[in-house]
Amino acid sequence: MSKTFSIGGIHPHDNKISINAAIENFPVMERAYISMSQHLGAPAEPVVAKGDKVKTGQLIAKANGFISANVHSSVSGTVNSIEMLPDLSGNLVQHIVINVEGDEWEESIDRSSEINRKIVHSPKEIIDKIAECGIVGLGGAAFPTHIKLSPPPGKKADYLLVNGAECEPYLTSDYRIMLENTEEILIGVKLMMLALGVKKSYIGIEENKPKAIKRMKEIASKGYPEIKIVSLKKRYPQGGEKQLIDAIVGRQVPSMGLPIDVGVVVQNVGTALAVYEAVQKNKPLFEGVVTVTGKCMPEQRNFRMRVGTTFESMIFAVGGFPKDAEKLVSGGPMMGKAVSRIEAASVKSTSALLLLTLEETKRGEEANCIRCAKCVDACPMGLEPYLLNRLSRANRVEDLEANMVHDCIECGSCLYVCPSDIPLLDTIRLSKAKVLKIIRSRPKK
Repeated sequence: MSKTFSIGGIHPHDNKISINAAIENFPVMERAYISMSQHLGAPAEPVVAKGDKVKTGQLIAKANGFISANVHSSVSGTVNSIEMLPDLSGNLVQHIVINVEGDEWEESIDRSSEINRKIVHSPKEIIDKIAECGIVGLGGAAFPTHIKLSPPPGKKADYLLVNGAECEPYLTSDYRIMLENTEEILIGVKLMMLALGVKKSYIGIEENKPKAIKRMKEIASKGYPEIKIVSLKKRYPQGGEKQLIDAIVGRQVPSMGLPIDVGVVVQNVGTALAVYEAVQKNKPLFEGVVTVTGKCMPEQRNFRMRVGTTFESMIFAVGGFPKDAEKLVSGGPMMGKAVSRIEAASVKSTSALLLLTLEETKRGEEANCIRCAKCVDACPMGLEPYLLNRLSRANRVEDLEANMVHDCIECGSCLYVCPSDIPLLDTIRLSKAKVLKIIRSRPKK
């Protein structure tokens, strides 16, 4: 029987229209725009200069701080410039711009298709290699993976949970790697289990992906008994960390807490594949699978794409901008980010480029709250979005904290179900940021 979380959730149409599109290699671009803010935490510090020759997979920026990650070149060629350029949201971020000349990889990278099943590294060596290769979480926030696999003193993991739910509508990149890189993912999971010192791991996959569930179970049964595949109900946001933990092991992460507080570490199937490639193939994270999709698109594609590829080139690779396309979203329609500039480039955690029509993006005119409580029923964190919205608009910061606005995971479920078209998520997100800033400024006890 499929499992699920206990509070809230919604059932948007999954729109997995690119589900049958096998992964293709995206053409290497003429110029790569590689951001130094590829991950949650401090931007990386460039270690190359204008005019330097670089190879694919070469370190070009070092982690700068505890929460940071190395950045590697996704192409070979000459460093054209190191400059501040707008990211997809229009914020100025330092980029290394590289003119592409051929595709010469670092010799240390194993480019063979043969699966390397032999694990020879110690837990510390696994974590060090993951840090060296700049691996970050590929399920959303892009948190540096080596930090997640190194619990603080006094904290111990009992389980590793791996998110293969891909509950966000339209996205199919995780689904395709589960079909096409099944054993590599399982080896990556095993490597992370060794790093954490846990004996049991679960990979959760939504039941609308029966082929992936069958494939993962089949390969896991042939040599990975410590990894169990769990069928999850199709329910958004099933892939949220706290929801996944609730569904699979029945533990509740406390307010302002982390998964490790209840003995769990959560990673993504894409991260597991990146860990395999880093440890077993010595391949840094400089490319990933990106879904290019939308109902207005003549073609649906899943590309293996280099970091630093512009959104503009993605669009033209599938036939150009459809006439009725109105909005570009990096990620899915629920938690993705609107792309303000098509000249902006992909980062490590880019999972999709979604094109939406005006009809699909048009918001209704805001009306008065009718106290229907649909937003309360939908909230997977057990919050009262209608109340948080009122408190946000009145700037009642203390009351917002008392009503746990900081626990909002910004999934958009409340906005999705509101019959009055109240921009609940917008107001709550702004207030959450304000409250978190106040909480973090307080002296630690």
